[in-house]
Amino acid sequence: MNDSRPQSARCHQAGPLALQTLLGFDFGKQRIGVAVGQSITGTATALCTITARQGKPDWDRISALIDQWQPAELVVGLPLHDDGSDSDISKDVRRFVKQLHERYQRPVHTMNERLSTHAAREYMQESPGKQELDAVAAMIILQNWLEQ
Repeated sequence: MNDSRPQSARCHQAGPLALQTLLGFDFGKQRIGVAVGQSITGTATALCTITARQGKPDWDRISALIDQWQPAELVVGLPLHDDGSDSDISKDVRRFVKQLHERYQRPVHTMNERLSTHAAREYMQESPGKQELDAVAAMIILQNWLEQ
């Protein structure tokens, strides 16, 4: 088929900077914050907080978010101590990472989340509105990952 439009008016296939949606998670035994981000803009937005049931993630709710957003990759905050050693909850987070990968067959990355909750509290003071702390922490984790 002959395309008579000028070269500048034609659309081209997306290259390496193709738009990718990512979901970020701030894992906790009671609540899991979720954020969504875009690779091409390098920005993340707080999305929601999922309540865990008896220390277990609400997989139905996570599956609904995966279906809705169709993320190419997932990012999970990994709480480490200042010296880089695991914190008390690191084992649970690593289990969550493994389960995400097995259930959704997507790359799952970890990001050191040290001080993300503190940063989330500061962010919420500077940007008042109806935002959930855990979702804002997930946004900060994902934003930091996108900026790497």
